[in-house]
Amino acid sequence: MSEQRQEHARDGRRRGPGVVVVGAGMAGVRTAVALREQGYEGGITLIGEEPHPPYDRPPLSKAVLLGQAEGSAFDVDFEALSVDLVVGRKATGLRPSAREVDTTAGPLPYDVLVVATGAEATVLPGTRDVPGVHPLRTLDDAVRLRPVLERRQRVVVVGAGWIGAEFTTAAREAGCAVTVVEAADRPLAGALPAEVAAPMTGWYAESGATLLTDARVAGVEPGTVVLADGRRLPADAVVVGIGARPATAWLTGSGIALGADGSITADERLRTTLPDVHAVGDCASFPSARYGERLLVHHWDNALQGPLTVAAQVVGETERVYDPVPYFWSEQFGRFVQYAGHHGTADTLVRRGDPAGAAWSVVWLRDGVLVALLAVGRPRDLAQGRKLIETGTRLDPVLSADPAVPLRKAAL
Repeated sequence: MSEQRQEHARDGRRRGPGVVVVGAGMAGVRTAVALREQGYEGGITLIGEEPHPPYDRPPLSKAVLLGQAEGSAFDVDFEALSVDLVVGRKATGLRPSAREVDTTAGPLPYDVLVVATGAEATVLPGTRDVPGVHPLRTLDDAVRLRPVLERRQRVVVVGAGWIGAEFTTAAREAGCAVTVVEAADRPLAGALPAEVAAPMTGWYAESGATLLTDARVAGVEPGTVVLADGRRLPADAVVVGIGARPATAWLTGSGIALGADGSITADERLRTTLPDVHAVGDCASFPSARYGERLLVHHWDNALQGPLTVAAQVVGETERVYDPVPYFWSEQFGRFVQYAGHHGTADTLVRRGDPAGAAWSVVWLRDGVLVALLAVGRPRDLAQGRKLIETGTRLDPVLSADPAVPLRKAAL
């Protein structure tokens, strides 16, 4: 940290409001921690909309949902870090000219603002106030769904994406009868191409769940989900997993630039179009030089890594650029699924192993360079592939197709 920045940070702790982080999920918490790790000595205020202490989200669809854990609070001593944690306080607006965030508890001044408000679950039209219809994104959502699993109720899951698959896995483990309704012709239609996702259709049947593809929900009545073709599905509970949208509506009128998808259009250093305002995690997109397009990544690793760049900006290390290899994982139907990279611009798909088997991978190449990889039960492929993507390594497509050959041995 430069001497000028250090002095500013010390002054911030003594006199000014310092850094305000809006959003107490992984991205917000990690930003506060990273600021201290990188030497920031000014004041830090972390505000979260939910009334709970900050918690990790991945356990919600498994351990918390199944009653194996009461929560998943972060192991962070905010007092020891001199971070002022305020929960149950929602941001309602931003006035950059006054350097103030409007909240449900009044205005909050800032010297530097970090927006880390994440994303909010997409609501199934016409169901916002219908009893028995549940999202699964927050701790309260998981707690409300726990009795459904305990009573082994009949559940209809709307959406066969990552959340739908993980919830279905937990519900079948608990003994619930589960029917999954998917508007597309396959699971994970929004995340993976047909030739990769199609084999995953069988995972639902293996678990004892019923998967209905090319099926649309026309409405939800008490105890029943009505499909567009007239079918009526009995449902004691309905779980909706049809995506999420950046939680940025509170920024309307602030002058901050938003994309068509609602995301804050941050730059390569996660700075917004407003001075001294940064954005990180699920609420922000960023330009990727690696992939030649703007990325919006709604996954845990993005919320973990992005704050390092934001903290570097705040302490004056302005050369750090954010251009990660996106990564995520999902545990579903007894399988560990991992993905690294971004396959949108790939021109070649190479299979490693039989997708009908227990372990297989798919790699995507662009002009011979590895750009993305999906691994099912092959963590070594993922670990090696992620490093090869980071270094922009070319692969031999013939060797890459042999699952007995380690990926690093296929490098040219």
